[in-house]
Order: sequence, then structure tokens, then C-alpha cells
Amino acid sequence: MKTDPIELELFRHLLVSIAEEMGAVLRKTSFSANIKERRDYSCAVYDAEGETVAMGDHMPVHLGAMPLSVWHATQAFALQPGDVAILNDPFRGGTHLPDITAVSGVFLEGTRKPAFYVANRAHHADVGGMSPGSMPLAREIYQEGIRIPPILLVRAGSMDRPLLDLILANVRTPVEREGDLLAQCMAIKRGEQRLLELAAKYGLPTLRRNMTALKDYSDLMMRSAIRRLPSGTYRAEDYLDGDGITNRPVKIAAAVTIHADRATIDFTGSDKQVEGSVNANYAVAVSAATYVFRCLVREDIPYTAGVMRPLEVIAPSGLVVSAEPPAAMAAGNVETSQRITDVILRALAQAAPELIPAASSGTMNNLTFGGWDRVRRRAFAYYETVAGGMGASAVSDGASATHTHMTNSWNTPVEAFEHLYPLRIRSYRIRSGSGGAGKHRGGDGIVREYEFLTSADVTILSDRRERGPYGLLGGKPGARGRNSLLDAKRSIAIPGKARFQVDPGGVLRIETPGGGGYGKPE
Repeated sequence: MKTDPIELELFRHLLVSIAEEMGAVLRKTSFSANIKERRDYSCAVYDAEGETVAMGDHMPVHLGAMPLSVWHATQAFALQPGDVAILNDPFRGGTHLPDITAVSGVFLEGTRKPAFYVANRAHHADVGGMSPGSMPLAREIYQEGIRIPPILLVRAGSMDRPLLDLILANVRTPVEREGDLLAQCMAIKRGEQRLLELAAKYGLPTLRRNMTALKDYSDLMMRSAIRRLPSGTYRAEDYLDGDGITNRPVKIAAAVTIHADRATIDFTGSDKQVEGSVNANYAVAVSAATYVFRCLVREDIPYTAGVMRPLEVIAPSGLVVSAEPPAAMAAGNVETSQRITDVILRALAQAAPELIPAASSGTMNNLTFGGWDRVRRRAFAYYETVAGGMGASAVSDGASATHTHMTNSWNTPVEAFEHLYPLRIRSYRIRSGSGGAGKHRGGDGIVREYEFLTSADVTILSDRRERGPYGLLGGKPGARGRNSLLDAKRSIAIPGKARFQVDPGGVLRIETPGGGGYGKPE
């Protein structure tokens, strides 16, 4: 049956609006600044086969990996009305332990099988483990926090209180975690409600027909974008500074083969999984590859399962991009995903330099800390990422002070931050001149200074501290990032990946990398 383009566009926006509304509910009902202020969450809608039909404008690293979580949840349980499954296991569809995914089926009246699925993923500011914030310098996943396989948190609409108590007993901030988990369940409920209204208004056959058409249209547009690239195999590699345990650089290598309207991304040349926590799983590699190729499509197309159909991702088990248990995984989702993106873009720059920008900051500059707040008389744990510079392109300078590629979060506003935690933001400004020179200049990074008003246990997982983001076609690299601890007498350099104690009055300064330049400087 021929698809009506106007009807298709209508259903595209109807479905996306459901994912966006789920996100609004999650944000407004959550407890933590990480979700409420930084918006570190993602929501999506899936059809009866568990294939993506709509995503919110949320986190790319979440959204590309979430279908595997939906698959594992539906394989573990025959979901019934009112059930909500949760999981965070990176080896069963998760990314890293702080990201907890909630999955539920949507049932029409009188049916036994879900007509659709809805899911969301939220980064929890602490899920236990060896350091506050659950982003430690770990050597195995058991040190990173509580690991949750697919399990039913809600059964037939009733919360499994003993299970929730078990989870909360393993985290540093149980009240906040309970609030965020309940917010995820409320977002699931809103998505279910809106899908049932849509099916009632337009009928299930019409809704399903348009879901299928949206996937087919995304597939068609992705193939058209790939077809515009010259056929051939393009290779690139780049490095993470280290894994947090040793200073040995960690290589990410990709061979991107373009053949007609299909692309293969092969990571076989990458390093084996490492001792530290920069290991990523296959879902993260797929998510990064899908994101890059989605960026090649000039038109604003639906981000559905169809986008992934023309892509094949090869990553033999045991590599740093496809790690096996019990590898530590905390930084793989946030740092290795960024380097995978850099490498694929660098390879594609050989095929179409006019379409590809220079490297952006290439790190999420992850900061976690925790301790005891003497004024509020409670434990605290906090996580945030800090923005950097965007790489320049053939048409413009890079943007400054922005989150790029696999992250799409905000920075916590200073007012909210200081209201919630025993710290002050002493300085928050653009790092002038940190963008790489070129015909078009890379964007500048950020300087953010945290003054601690109480003792705290601090962990930083950052990168691009040893080599700056690369430029393209003669453009210069962006400035490397820097971390330092200041007191009244001196400044102490802090490695890119480090855990340390801060005394009251100590100041942590994070200077994020700028983006690479594009073209030879005039």
C-alpha cells in the first residue's frame, strides 16, 4: 500500500512527541540534579518487534544502545500489563552501571502480547561501588557498583518493595535513587498512556502501517546518504590517553568500507580490552557508528531502526570496543564512545572531507565526588560532565563551550549546584584560545573551578590530556585539557584519570579541550 507522505509526517511527530513527553515527565519528577538539571536521560518508543520507531532529542550514546536493552528485557520475561523491567548490566544491553534502563510493554485491551514497548534510560548519580558517583578507577566491574540483570521492579502495577530495598541498600544516596527510579516508572506510564490514546484514535492497523513506513523511510534516506560517498575502504586510528591504571595509550582503529548503499565499520585493529575502566561493549560501538552515519544525512529524518539497516559493525569479542566480563566499563560509555566517533569521522574525512568536521573535544570530562554534608546533615554524591570545544568544519568555526557527539546533556546551573551541594563554583568561563587554528577555527573549551566547603572523595575520568583533538586539512589541533588542584600556596597537576581527596577550601580546576581547526590558517 502506498504511503501518504503527509500522514507519515504526522505520525512521525506524534510518536516523537510521546518520547519527548516521557522525557519531560522524567525530568520534572526526578530527584537528582543529574537528571533534573543536566538532563542525562533518554526515552524512546518501540514497535511490537522491539524495533525503534521514535526517539526523544536526548543522549545519542543512550539511544543507539537501548534497543539491545529492550531485547534482553523481552527475552528474560514475557512482560505482562503493568510490568516494568529494569537493568544496567553492560553485558546484557546496558552501557555502564550508573545508566539504569526501564522497559515496559504496552497492551491493547483484550490482548496478551505487547502492541508496543516504551523504554527510558537515566544516569543515576550513584549506584554504589568503590567511590562516590560510581565512576571509579576500577579493574573489574564488581568494583563499579550494583549490577542489575533484567529484573521486574514493578509486577502487574505493584512495586516489588523488597527488590527496591535491596537496590537502595547498595547505594550512598538511597532517597535520591528511589525518587529517580520512581520518576522512570512515571515516564513509562505516560508513554503507555499516549500510545493507547493514539491507537484508540487512529486504529492499530494505521498506527502499525506508519511505524513500518517510518522505518523504511529512514532506511531509504540512510542508503541515499551512503550512496553519495565514493566506494572504497577508509582507515583511521586514534588513542585514549590511558585506561586509568597505566599510562599506555589505548588504540581505537576502524576500517570503514563503503559499497554502493551499505557501509561496514570494522574495529578489528583496536586494542584488546584493558585493565582499567575504558572498556566499551558492542552496544556502545554500534551506537557511536550509527550516530556518525546519521549525521551524514542532510535531511531531518526519523531516527528509527531503519537508520541501522544499511550498517554492519564488526567488533570481535574481547576488544576495548567489545569487552567481555568482568571488564570494568564505567568510562567506556562516556570516553571510549567519543573516541570511536572521532575515529569513524577521521576515516570518512578521507572519502568526503567537505562533509566531516575536525575533532571536537573528544571527552566528556566526567567528574564525580561525594562525602558528608555537615550543614544539611546527609550524604551526598554528584556526577556531571563538562563541555568543551566543537571541531571546525568546511563551512564554519566550531562552537565553543558545548557538549558534542555522544553526549547531549546540559551543565548544572551554578544556582542549582550551590543550592544542593556543599561547594561553590568559583569560576565558570570560556577557555579563550583553546580552539585549534585554521581557515575555520575550532571552538574553545571551558574553565570550571569547584571550591569544596567540606572534605570530599573525588574521581575524574577525562581524556585528551596528552594529545589534543586533531585538525583536518592543515588545521591545528585543539588545546589539550588540564586538571589541577589549587590551594593557597600551589597548584598540583591532576592526571586525566584520577581519584583523590579534597580538604575544605580546596579548589579543583578543570580546563577542557578545544576543538580542532579546519584548513590551513590564513
